[in-house]
Amino acid sequence: MCMRLPMKWFVSFLIGLTIVAAFTFLPQTAQSASCDPSYPTVCIAPAPPDLDCKDITYQNFQVKQPDPHRFDRDKDGIGCESK
Repeated sequence: MCMRLPMKWFVSFLIGLTIVAAFTFLPQTAQSASCDPSYPTVCIAPAPPDLDCKDITYQNFQVKQPDPHRFDRDKDGIGCESK
């Protein structure tokens, strides 16, 4: 009986640590209905209006097709690449 309490505590600790790590280290995704799903790691409003890279503060973000704002001109999956 004495060994069960530390083992339960240890298992609970590991589960809690896993949950915290998942929320800390996994990339944040845009979850709002007002965010365009073509840009899953940032929240950019769907067109219209058409936006250019100079109109937003994000750089080097993931782009999925279709790319309605044409942030990924070279189609390598990275939008508004910094030079």
